[in-house]
Amino acid sequence: MHVSNVGKSYRVWGSEWQRVGRWFGFPAEPKEEHWVLRNVSFDIKPGESVGIVGKNGAGKSTLLKMIAGTLQPTEGYVVRGGRIAAILELGLGFNPELTGRQNARHAAGLMGFSQAQIDEMMPQIEAFAEVGEYFDVPVRTYSSGMQVRVAFAVVTARRPDVLIVDEALSVGDAYFQAKCFKRVKEYKDQGMTLILVSHAVGDIVKHCDRVLFIKDGVLKADGPAREVSNLYLDELFGKKPGSTGGRDAAATSKLLSAGGNDDLFHTRRGYNKDEHRWGQGGARIIDFAVVSNGEAYPARLSSGSPAQFQMKIHFERDVDCAVPGILVKTLDGVFLYGTNSFLASNGQQTLSPKAGDTVICTFTVPFALNEGHYMVSFGVSSGDPLGELEPLDRRYDSILVDVSRPMQFWGIVDLNAEFSAQS
Repeated sequence: MHVSNVGKSYRVWGSEWQRVGRWFGFPAEPKEEHWVLRNVSFDIKPGESVGIVGKNGAGKSTLLKMIAGTLQPTEGYVVRGGRIAAILELGLGFNPELTGRQNARHAAGLMGFSQAQIDEMMPQIEAFAEVGEYFDVPVRTYSSGMQVRVAFAVVTARRPDVLIVDEALSVGDAYFQAKCFKRVKEYKDQGMTLILVSHAVGDIVKHCDRVLFIKDGVLKADGPAREVSNLYLDELFGKKPGSTGGRDAAATSKLLSAGGNDDLFHTRRGYNKDEHRWGQGGARIIDFAVVSNGEAYPARLSSGSPAQFQMKIHFERDVDCAVPGILVKTLDGVFLYGTNSFLASNGQQTLSPKAGDTVICTFTVPFALNEGHYMVSFGVSSGDPLGELEPLDRRYDSILVDVSRPMQFWGIVDLNAEFSAQS
C-alpha cells in the first residue's frame, strides 16, 4: 500500500452554482476551506502491522476512510492492493430496523461476497458473534458491544488482505477483545496486513510493529511502536505550552552542591542513552541507583530476588503532593508492572517537598520475571494520587536490566504455582 501526499479539505462555497461549476472545471474559490489532513505519505508492506495514534480530531479516521476507499482525498493518492476489510464506525453502519442476521447478510454483500458465499459464512458469523437469540432481533435493541461483535464477525469471516480497525474493539468486553485479537494474530501469521487505530497505547505496542503519529493533520512521526508511542504519551501528558523544564545558573549550582547531576545517569551501568524524557517541569530526576543482593548496579538481576530501584529527585518548586513512580516494560514496550509511592505504601506515605529539596526515593521490587532483558522507567508527578496527576519529569525506558533465572517457566511473570497429585 502506498499513500502519497494525501490531503483532505472540507470547503464552504458561496453558492451551489460555484460548487457545481467547480466540478466542470470553472474557476471558483471556496468561501472557507478547512484542511483535516495535509501532505501525508507512507508505505505499508504486505503482512505489516501498523498502528495510528493521535489526539481526537487529529485526522486519524479521515485517513483510514481514504485508505479504505470510502472517502476520496482532495489531493494526493492512495494505491491499494488486495481486499480491504474495515470497521470504521460502530456497527458498520447497520440499519437499526433490520436484525443482526439481515445486517450481516447485507454487509457481506457490500463487501463483494456472492449469495452462495454468504450462506456458507453465516453459521461461522453467528457462532463468532455469540449474541445468541439477538442475532434475529432488530439491531436497535443491541448494546454497542453487541454491534461490534456482529460487525467484527462479518468483517473477519474470511481473511482479508488488509484489516482496518478504528477504535471499534474498545467498546467490547475483555473476553471478546481477546477473542478478536486471537483471530487477528492468526490472520497476521498468514500474511494479513493490520492497520489499528486506538487510544490504548498498550494495545498499539502489543499488536503493531510500527506506529504513525498524526498531529494536527500532519504525519509527525513514523517508526518503531515503542518509540513513537512514547512521543504520543509526551503529546498527551508532556510539557504544556509556555512551561519550561530548564534551570538557571543558580539552580544548576544548587544541584551540584546537593551531589546530584543529570549527567550521572550516563555513567551508570544499564543506562539507556535512547531514553525518552518528558514532563511539565518543576522537578527533575537527577540520579538513580539499582541495588540487588548487596551489589550496586549489578550486571544481572537474579529473578525473584528483591531489587531496589532508587531515584534522586530535585524539586524546583513547592509541591503539595509529589508522587514518584516506576514502570517495567518488555523490550518491545509492553507494560508489565507499574506502581507509585501512594500505591506501594497503601496510601500511607506522601511527599510535600519545598523548592530546592532533593529527595531519594526507593522502590523494592521482587523481580519475579523470566530470564531476559527489560526496561525500567522513572517518573515523578504532582496532584491527587486517586485523581488527576501532573507529570513533572518522566524518564521512560531509562534503564536496561538483564534478568537471569536458573529454571525457566512459560511466559514472563513467575506466579509461583505449586503442584500436587493424589491417587
